[in-house]
Amino acid sequence: MIKHYTPRMTKEQVKLLRTWHDENYQSQKASLPKQLCFMGLDLNIRNDVFAPDVDDETGNPFHRAVEAEVKPGERVLDMGTGSGVSGILAARKGARVVAVDINPNAIECARQNADHNNVADRITFAVSDIFDEVEGDFDLIVFDPPFRWFKPRDMLEASTADEDYRGLTRFINETKDRLRSNGRVLLNFATSADIDYLHSLIDTAGLQKKATQYGELTKGDFTARYYIIRLTRRWAPISARRRGSTSLARPT
Repeated sequence: MIKHYTPRMTKEQVKLLRTWHDENYQSQKASLPKQLCFMGLDLNIRNDVFAPDVDDETGNPFHRAVEAEVKPGERVLDMGTGSGVSGILAARKGARVVAVDINPNAIECARQNADHNNVADRITFAVSDIFDEVEGDFDLIVFDPPFRWFKPRDMLEASTADEDYRGLTRFINETKDRLRSNGRVLLNFATSADIDYLHSLIDTAGLQKKATQYGELTKGDFTARYYIIRLTRRWAPISARRRGSTSLARPT
């Protein structure tokens, strides 16, 4: 049972982020449906499916990092696939992909985009709340989670709002059991979200993290910094394994 979430920031910051969130939601809603060319992909985005935030050939830093991380033949999980971008990029690199989303319309949108970009044969799609309908383990898990903890009003807003961070909490708590021995996770997150809460989840789950800042955005008196966060298993030192500690030891 996940306890009720309390923001780790001031009331003034919460109020500012609520306003920021509502403005972004209305802007996203007004822009849909749309067609765009993104990192060499031709995408059709439905009116209740989240669209990439850069609609040109250059893509954005997170998706470029995803493309660079994937190796041919790997098994990749695209969590919260949306319009399918991460899964399609991974399949284009030769990976075998499972793409899931809580939004049934997002799954249909992603499936059509995969077919249009000639990679549908390498992607399995499923409607899933986090890992509920996911089987097996993965070399790479990719997740661009909702940044805000507000209750979503509809499926489109559920792509940017995760009530009390229930989905994010479950994901971090359960993801270690879904990683292969050398598996890793790529997350997109920012200080326009409660990044301190995310760090606490990661530390509690016993995952090793490396955060790389790729941008920032200032609005009024607030500057948000954006990060790609790479997670891996935290292995026990060799000396600890020799003493018989096996809880975090690397499989042999």
